[in-house]
Amino acid sequence: MLQDSGTAAGRAQPPGQPDGREGDGVAYRERLTVPWWTWPLALAFAALLAAEVFLGAPTALVWVPYAILLPATAWGLLALGRIVVRVADGELYVDDAHLPVSYVTEVNVLDAEAKRALLGPVASRYAFIVQRPWITGALRIVIDDPADPTPYWIVSSRRPAKLAAAIIAARDATAAGPR
Repeated sequence: MLQDSGTAAGRAQPPGQPDGREGDGVAYRERLTVPWWTWPLALAFAALLAAEVFLGAPTALVWVPYAILLPATAWGLLALGRIVVRVADGELYVDDAHLPVSYVTEVNVLDAEAKRALLGPVASRYAFIVQRPWITGALRIVIDDPADPTPYWIVSSRRPAKLAAAIIAARDATAAGPR
């Protein structure tokens, strides 16, 4: 179900960012990392796969699969968790994409059912989507930009209410300025 977060009640944003950093105009910052438990599982699977490569073969090169698969697995997990979502200086940044918050008309916190619907049967082909399956929370950010056909963004977030509050606060702070 969609819940409108565009009310004044969602504006309670404490000073500082969720990651503990202060300053430089950042109202919200979150890295969409993989869950901690995927690290031991993925590394154990990579070690098991490396052990299978030279299983029963006496050779001095038994370490090579470990030297390749374990770092490659760690690199893959780091790459999966590289996306950063932040609200700073009147813009929403999702990885390399950015959106001036002055174009934001509505912000909705999505529950699992609404997220599933917006990613599936009722999805717009022009929507901008950054979704991570291991993160249950998400936002739908409706935009009104005549020069852009994108109707809305869907962004995964572990703290969607705080992200919505930061976007709304940034939009309200820039509302008095020119578009």
